[in-house]
Amino acid sequence: MTRFTKRTITLVLIGSLLAFGIVFAQGNSWNNKSAGTATATPQVKAALLEALTGPEGEYAAYAMYAAVIDKYGDVEPYVTIQNAEARHIEALERQLDRYGIDYPSENPYIGKVTAPDSLEAAATAWADGENANVKMYDRLLAQIPADEYPNVARVFENLRRASLEAHLPMFQAAAQNGGTLTLEQMQTIAPQLRNGRGNGHAGQGPTEREHYGQGRYGHGQSGRGRHGCGNKQQEG
Repeated sequence: MTRFTKRTITLVLIGSLLAFGIVFAQGNSWNNKSAGTATATPQVKAALLEALTGPEGEYAAYAMYAAVIDKYGDVEPYVTIQNAEARHIEALERQLDRYGIDYPSENPYIGKVTAPDSLEAAATAWADGENANVKMYDRLLAQIPADEYPNVARVFENLRRASLEAHLPMFQAAAQNGGTLTLEQMQTIAPQLRNGRGNGHAGQGPTEREHYGQGRYGHGQSGRGRHGCGNKQQEG
């Protein structure tokens, strides 16, 4: 069985971007913001962009799960976690919009990631990816002044916690369960999934809660829309 590692995933993603000639600076592929409502230092801007577009960030994670779903169908925990990643992307986009920071309007990793040869290998690989995501947020949190940018720090902390406390243990459990989980198993591992909603860890309040299996990226729809390759789901 092929075993993917964090390094392998990162190199594949970086290599794919270079091979396909994706340059984030192309104006027609960016969500251009002439001015935001607040200002951010270059370091904070770079941290937000890395969290969204970096090889260990939210766009890349979403594309990884899309690749598995495209190959194997609407299997869990991939669908549920991909829906969560869509909420993570939206939380970061709100911060980027607030500070008037340009970012790619479409996920550049979609279609550039190849799913592993089995669901068990996929679960192992994506567990490595969630570990890498946690380490990325540890590094980014150390780079920004939380007292000056509390909203950015809060979003980073919440997304880090989601990866560490929900996504990582689900993928680890899936790897030990042949690559998939049932909804009941997922709810045991991550109690915040009960009643079909998250615990608000992706956002900053009731209007930014992470709803697993609900809303714009509905459960069973593979979360495909603005961040994927199909029709956008309507807000629920």
